[in-house]
Amino acid sequence: MKLIDALRAWAGAIKRDIIALWLATKDPRVPFHAKLAAGLVAAYALSPIDLIPDFIPILGYLDDLILVPLGIMAVVAMIPRNVIADLRQQATLVAERPSSRIAAIFIIAIWISALVALTVWVFHRLAA
Repeated sequence: MKLIDALRAWAGAIKRDIIALWLATKDPRVPFHAKLAAGLVAAYALSPIDLIPDFIPILGYLDDLILVPLGIMAVVAMIPRNVIADLRQQATLVAERPSSRIAAIFIIAIWISALVALTVWVFHRLAA
C-alpha cells in the first residue's frame, strides 16, 4: 500500500510541476531561456503526441516515465528557487480548483457544432 501512495504522490508532484512550468512561461521573474524550455517541456508533457508512441510495448511509456521528469528537473534548475516555490504553490491552487461541468458541456457543444458544420460543408461541396 505504501508503494501505491508513493506513486500517487510522485504523479501528483509531476502534475503540479507541469502546471508550474506552464505558469513559468508567463512569469516575468523567469529568465527567457527558462521560459522557452518550460514551454517546451510543458507542451510535450501535455501533448497527445509522444516521441515513442504508447502502443509500443514497454518503450511507449518510457518517455512519460523518464523524459518528462528529466525535462522538469532540468527546467526547475534554471528557475530561481524562490520563484519555482511560488509557482509550485500557484500550481497547487490551480490543480485543486474544482472543474466546471457546465464549461465542459459548453466546450463539447462547440466541438459537436463544428463537426456538424464541417460535415454539412463537405456534403455541399460533394453535391456541387
